[in-house]
Amino acid sequence: MKLSRLPLHTKILLGLLIGVFFGLLANRCGFSGFVFTYVKPVGSAFIRLISMVIGPLVFASLLVGTASLGDIRKLGRIGAKTMAFYLCTTTIAITIGLLLANAIKPGVGLSAEARARLIQSTDDKVNTQVETSLKKPSILDMLLNIIPTNPIQAFVEGKMLQIIFLALMAGVCLSLIPPERSRPVISLFKGINDLVIQMVHLIMKTAPYGVFAMISAVIADLGLGILLVLCKYSIVMVLGLILHMGIVYSLAIKTLSKQKVRTFFRGIRPAQLIAFSSSSSSATLPATMECTEKNLGVPAEICSFTLPLGATINMDGTALYQGVATVFIAQVYGMNLTVSQQLTVLLTALLASIGTAGIPAAGVIMLAIVLNGVGVPLEGIAIILGVDRILDMCRTVINITGDATCAVIVASSEGERRKQ
Repeated sequence: MKLSRLPLHTKILLGLLIGVFFGLLANRCGFSGFVFTYVKPVGSAFIRLISMVIGPLVFASLLVGTASLGDIRKLGRIGAKTMAFYLCTTTIAITIGLLLANAIKPGVGLSAEARARLIQSTDDKVNTQVETSLKKPSILDMLLNIIPTNPIQAFVEGKMLQIIFLALMAGVCLSLIPPERSRPVISLFKGINDLVIQMVHLIMKTAPYGVFAMISAVIADLGLGILLVLCKYSIVMVLGLILHMGIVYSLAIKTLSKQKVRTFFRGIRPAQLIAFSSSSSSATLPATMECTEKNLGVPAEICSFTLPLGATINMDGTALYQGVATVFIAQVYGMNLTVSQQLTVLLTALLASIGTAGIPAAGVIMLAIVLNGVGVPLEGIAIILGVDRILDMCRTVINITGDATCAVIVASSEGERRKQ
């Protein structure tokens, strides 16, 4: 079979595997500099192309999706279902992380010498990240900041919550004015949405090359040996993510949507591969929307509402990570977190995951808030930073899978999902 005839997800998977092999070769043979100079820019270009369409895609699709729902009561019903699902699964994810970390105790048994060596391996950027995290606004400020004072600035700076708020408000208002007046505006944004979607189709053709470049740069930089340093922590984290996806999402799909679980995971696979390579829910959003609508039968108006919202506030993988990482760091420092402290971790991580940006390594910044809330030394972030990039890739897969799961379930509950 010719390579050009292979399905997109197969091409992406080939790019991923070849990138891992090439990155290992570069790491072992000492030509990592070549990868960073000539190969990594290809991945950076792919991410820039994706980032270019995120703002227009979210605004146009969410506006059209909201206006197309027509009935304000239907909009409220879908919004309530979406938020309820995201909050429930995020709470479950944090609980799984806490239970696994307490049961397996990945941070117990570390010698003082090994602990000092791990902490000394920190990078200068840790202090910057911690300082940045402590300057985060309060919950009230965060809620107020959702309302943009300058919509143009929101687009320029890529403030997704503000863009979503503006799109939702515009969509609701269009559904309230007479159809003869709203129809031209909706048609305009439908055209813009179609234009951006076509751009996404073209960009996705370059995905195998972008994935190859991104993963080869990561492996060339870190190598696989870095995983051995924090193997137990990594295993607990990955186990938690697998349990959450394999049990929570599978049960939700099977019981609430009546869709075959195998069909769901096969349909969302291309987006998962891009999420793994890019470590960004926002950058994966166009692929998630395409897979959910085309492969899973979710109507465009529901995809346009649930998925942009999920890419911004639904971070199950990040939430689980914060639970595991907090307990792990506390164990490394010989601290025993009480039940009340772990409940504080659950509540803080829930709020922090909602406020986490869908970009690589944003979870590290939010982790500092969780650690600070229960009195765990912030310097402990340095211990996990070495493997965070690879684990970030894994938890981003969970994040976007949760978004797609929600879209399928909401569409099924509304009786609007096409059978596959």
